[in-house]
Amino acid sequence: MEIEIDLRKTAQENANQYYEKSKKAKKKLQGVITAIEETKKELRKQEEKEIIVEEITKKRKLKWFEKFHWMHSSDSMLVLGGRDAQSNEQLIKKYMEKTDLYFHAEIFGAPHCIVKSNDNSAPKKTLEEAAVFAAVFSKAWEQKLAGADVYSVNPEQVSKTAPSGESMATGAFMIYGERKWFKNAKLSFGIGVKKEKNESIIVSGALTAVKSQANNFIELIQGQLNKSETAKKIKKVLEEKSKEKLDLDEIMKMIPNGESDIK
Repeated sequence: MEIEIDLRKTAQENANQYYEKSKKAKKKLQGVITAIEETKKELRKQEEKEIIVEEITKKRKLKWFEKFHWMHSSDSMLVLGGRDAQSNEQLIKKYMEKTDLYFHAEIFGAPHCIVKSNDNSAPKKTLEEAAVFAAVFSKAWEQKLAGADVYSVNPEQVSKTAPSGESMATGAFMIYGERKWFKNAKLSFGIGVKKEKNESIIVSGALTAVKSQANNFIELIQGQLNKSETAKKIKKVLEEKSKEKLDLDEIMKMIPNGESDIK
């Protein structure tokens, strides 16, 4: 290594000159290191944004019935329930056909529910699971009841015609004629992940129905966690079981209102 020495200066002056140059070089080096670290941070942020965008674009396309509460029974029959007054009205007026079955829990604040059928009938297992479904999504869960009475009728017994002098609010219907009762339907509820082709779908409903179709599932019980806290806990557990990322909003839509927990 060659070192230039100014002969007009003393040895101490030459040493001081090189010392000052070394300090400036160190500052420049530190600036370069800081710039590199800042660039790395920006790159990491950009990568995280790209991952988030990719996850959003990968959200599956929802089926028509997923705007309602829904479940497939152990016999693979579709069971639907309204989420609010408007969807209750729409479910009965637009989607209930004369060959279906209608279910309703005998408690204030219960949704209208239907079992999609071809002949106004369903296997015993499906009927029992539909009764549980109707009970769970009623106020019975929020009130922490163990069970609720549920009845079933044919579609022609469900009417928007009110008794003389009365009017029917949005989502309200009159039931006429004999009812088939399911007394004290147990509030037994499950939620899980079902593999379907290349998709993972969140399924929920009567525990026996979820058990029959989900690859991974958990039982939900009445507890002390609010709905948001419950959904986050479900997400964590099911992701550990399934080894897949799950949509928190989808989980929120699939569980009943009120305080819950995982068994």
